[in-house]
Parts: sequence; structure tokens; C-alpha cells
Amino acid sequence: MVRSFEQMDVWKESRELVGMIYRLTDKREFKKDFGLVDQIRRSAVSVMSNIAEGFERGTNTEFIHFLFYRKRVLR
Repeated sequence: MVRSFEQMDVWKESRELVGMIYRLTDKREFKKDFGLVDQIRRSAVSVMSNIAEGFERGTNTEFIHFLFYRKRVLR
């Protein structure tokens, strides 16, 4: 049984993705485009945050509803 969002594989993978994106966007090719770097980084962090926030809703139904709602907003 999962007791915290930190135990969820999807959250762990999204955290790894955030790290990869930060390392990638820290390279010379990206450094000049501050707007793009900021947008990409915020999007990546948003995925991880939405998983955590949805989990904290308390029930599976609310969690699933929250994730589907966020998926529509992010498109």
C-alpha cells in the first residue's frame, strides 16, 4: 500500500525527469533562451507537483479526477 506520493514510481520517475531537464537546459545551447528554459523547467516541475497534490486529495476517485483535470489544463 502506498502511504505517500514519494513512494509512487510515477512521482519518482517525474523527479528524475525534472533533474534531467534541469541538466539539459543548463547547457550552453539553452542558456541564452531564458523564456524557453523557464517554461520547460516549470512544466516539468508541474507534473511532479500535480502528482503530489492529487495524491494528497485523499481518495482514489479524487486523485484520478485531479490528474485528468490537470492533464487537460496542461495541453
